[in-house]
Amino acid sequence: MSDPDQPDSAGATRRTDPTGAAVAPLWRAAQAFRLVTLLYAVGQQVASVPNYHNQRLSWVLIALMAVWSGVSALMLSQWHFPEVARRLRVWVVLGDHVVVILLIASTRLVADYDWYHGHQTLPTTLWATNAVISAAILRGPVAGVLSGLLIASVALTVRDQWGNDVWTDATVPVLVSVGLALGLAAETARRAQGQVERAVRLTAAAEERERLAREVHDGVLQVLAYIKRRGTEIGGATAELARRAGEQEVALRVLLSEQGARPHGEPGAEVDLRPLLTAQARPDVSVSTPGEPVLLGRAVAAELDGAVRNALANVAQHAGPEAKAYVLLEDTGAELIVSVRDDGVGIAPGRLAEAEAEGRLGVSRSIVGRLAALGGTAVLLTEETGGVGFGTEWEFRIPLRGVAR
Repeated sequence: MSDPDQPDSAGATRRTDPTGAAVAPLWRAAQAFRLVTLLYAVGQQVASVPNYHNQRLSWVLIALMAVWSGVSALMLSQWHFPEVARRLRVWVVLGDHVVVILLIASTRLVADYDWYHGHQTLPTTLWATNAVISAAILRGPVAGVLSGLLIASVALTVRDQWGNDVWTDATVPVLVSVGLALGLAAETARRAQGQVERAVRLTAAAEERERLAREVHDGVLQVLAYIKRRGTEIGGATAELARRAGEQEVALRVLLSEQGARPHGEPGAEVDLRPLLTAQARPDVSVSTPGEPVLLGRAVAAELDGAVRNALANVAQHAGPEAKAYVLLEDTGAELIVSVRDDGVGIAPGRLAEAEAEGRLGVSRSIVGRLAALGGTAVLLTEETGGVGFGTEWEFRIPLRGVAR
């Protein structure tokens, strides 16, 4: 992806505008259409001018229309400085509507009632469509439809055709349809451009994570594994160093796995929680999930998945080499319950509080803090429920009401 700050030939800074770039082809096509409709309006003027009672004024108005068409086309095609162009387009589109309305109204100054009541207005309906097109590209389908209704209403008022002829005249449906179609096209283009930008950013982030993971694996993780192995072999005072190195190795592996498994896409989209949990199954980890999808918002699912990963990391570190873990997912309809149980050596009463007092905040932040941020609870079942000596169990509960599903 290109650098958002690019110096131009004059040394100034030029910033990219993703949403503006998305509709740039529409703006260019609109200006080509503007020039085509200008030629049509001039041709219509040549054919109609003999019927005007003020022919000189009509040519002056057509000249003003031609000048405005050229000026507005140039300003709307300005892309060198997006921040300026964005503000400029708003004023040009407003000016477009003012000019169109004034030119339509001026029809009564150059022609009599019998003429303007039964014919097109002075700048023609086709040229007046440019204002509708610009509004639709600038602000979307709603602005396009409203602009179409405004221009059509002015034309019908000037021609004095409010009545039964309104429903048979093509002015209203043509202008409204153009505004709706171009507005939808502009919105679709902006949405597609946004999705492409997000995909590019996510791809770049994923590649960077993979690169860092490789470097960490080739360096830090191998060193930690070596310290753990050698410290265990040497024994004595180095055994504690080996244990700490082993803990950090597991924690770092969990962190890298969380980054790699983080669900991507739009923040508001839903994902099935089951595949995230079953991906953690290993010979020493069993995962049980419901048969039906358990849908959660991406952010909520990622946080809950992270809490389970940290609980399993604690099992690997502290439950003993022969310990096995069991993950159970339940959806009661009112709340979501995830249980992470192991059959290891258990946790002594007060050990978590001691660890937190020592500054080791892995459980309090990575597990309890995560669930609290989601509006849920994380309860550790230990001695009081047969935990110590018989393993431990984490029970995560998240109320589904008010949680993005």
